[in-house]
Amino acid sequence: MRWAAAGPGHPGRERGGGAGAGGPGGGGAPDYIPALAAFDARRFGMAVAELDGTVYGVGEWRQPFSAQSITKVFTLALGLAREGDELWEHVGREPSGNPFNSLVQLEYENGIPRNPFINAGALVVTDRLHTRTGHAADTLLDFLRAESGNPDLTFDQGVADSETAHGDRNAALAHFMASYGNVDNPVPVLLDQYFRQCSIEASCADLALATGFLARHGVRADGTRLLTRSQAKQINAAMLTCGTYDAAGDFAHRVGLPGKSGVGGGIIAVVPGRCTLCVWSPGLDERGNSVAGVAALDLFTTLTGLSVF
Repeated sequence: MRWAAAGPGHPGRERGGGAGAGGPGGGGAPDYIPALAAFDARRFGMAVAELDGTVYGVGEWRQPFSAQSITKVFTLALGLAREGDELWEHVGREPSGNPFNSLVQLEYENGIPRNPFINAGALVVTDRLHTRTGHAADTLLDFLRAESGNPDLTFDQGVADSETAHGDRNAALAHFMASYGNVDNPVPVLLDQYFRQCSIEASCADLALATGFLARHGVRADGTRLLTRSQAKQINAAMLTCGTYDAAGDFAHRVGLPGKSGVGGGIIAVVPGRCTLCVWSPGLDERGNSVAGVAALDLFTTLTGLSVF
């Protein structure tokens, strides 16, 4: 691999190296979001961001892609910063053992989602952030722009529209939780915010930089504190145990880092106190995780010895 580097505070300015086509992908795109099917599953990019903002990349590390469920990490952080432990009264912290869009557990658990990274849990977190800010999706976008240093990050309206047109299961989840009093906003408003949140386009470099506050134990890129050390630990723990859905055990076994995947093919990962990573390859396995992305992170931790274990 040849890695390119960008200096701290200037994520768009490269120093040396090249960014050619990456390795093979594998798997396929999610059929329930047709707008994501355009990307070739063999495309690949990966970025590593140090705590000072220096970024190293390989492959298509500057190629924007649909962040999808990766955004759940940042919405959770923004919600936790605003309401603290009260948030955990509305969403759990346990692995689900079921697909990310499953309806099964909600009825058994009285409308309280098992964790904030399955779709039901993310809907609750987005709902509560929207209540406190007036616009959850815009609050999230502003945060990602600031942390990545990229003011051009934006929503992909085509992806949001595609999700809206095929969002019956998410609507069912939201209505079911509303029936238990665990949703504050009208369901159509919540779904609009949620689909816009998931449609944000960002590159591996953008997302690796934006995740840096979790490696810095809650401290943002500008040196201000977003989360307490304990809250940052809570999010990293949730990523490790729930961030790749019902494949979390296998991901922890292979990679050994807190991570969060999205069906756009991206995965972010955190080495607390050291660095953050983002890898992208659109080919997904049957549980919605990037095939080449997991393999690349597995190889990274094997070669570097960087792991939480």
